[in-house]
Amino acid sequence: MSQSNIEWTESTWNPVTGCNKISPGCKHCYAERMALRLQAMGQPNYRNGFRLTTHEHALNLPLQWKKPQIIFVNSMSDLFHKDVPIEFIKKIFMIMKEAHWHQFQILTKRSERLLEIDPLLDWTPNVWMGVSVENEDYTFRIDHLRQTHAKIKFLSLEPLLGPIRKLKLKKIDWVIAGGESGPGARSIDPLWVTGIRDQCVKANVAFFFKQWGGVNKKKTGRHLEGRLWNQMPAKAELQLAAM
Repeated sequence: MSQSNIEWTESTWNPVTGCNKISPGCKHCYAERMALRLQAMGQPNYRNGFRLTTHEHALNLPLQWKKPQIIFVNSMSDLFHKDVPIEFIKKIFMIMKEAHWHQFQILTKRSERLLEIDPLLDWTPNVWMGVSVENEDYTFRIDHLRQTHAKIKFLSLEPLLGPIRKLKLKKIDWVIAGGESGPGARSIDPLWVTGIRDQCVKANVAFFFKQWGGVNKKKTGRHLEGRLWNQMPAKAELQLAAM
């Protein structure tokens, strides 16, 4: 387990590492930078750098973590990458089902494959499924997500690279928005963020503002019009309260 600095989760679990770029949001991929750094440090899980690699030895880790927590699955990859075998994905879902005391968050940009293999997966209530959408050109990913059997569905609008004026939020439980951070970070317009927040408020969908981003994200902070937006999906809050 790795404790996470990501504001909307608690820990990360990486049974798969490595990926490749498929859309503009990938341009300054933090996972790629980190993977190459870990490879240079001799970390065995990153012996292949950022080339996609499955880690059978990491599958059972959540079963060893007895304290209930929110776990981001594959922060260093994309579970629905074409090179991740379906049988390996099924094994991950089996572990998430067995580790029922945790909440698992999965994010993908490969919504086509997610929808394709959705019927083969065991969607337990503790699995949150999300898609990344960086601008209006990629809202089709939301339509794919909406058709899955995931019990909790969420959107990560990060790095937000443009306005998303007509956000279809039917069957969506949670929306995260945030600017890009790190070297070469592209700027974010506050109107893009407030526009998304207002759509969430109107649709009664939980909204989480992660960061303004930039080269120094600590300096720009997380406040939006004078307040923090840390809402979580209502379904998940009910589950957490019952644990």
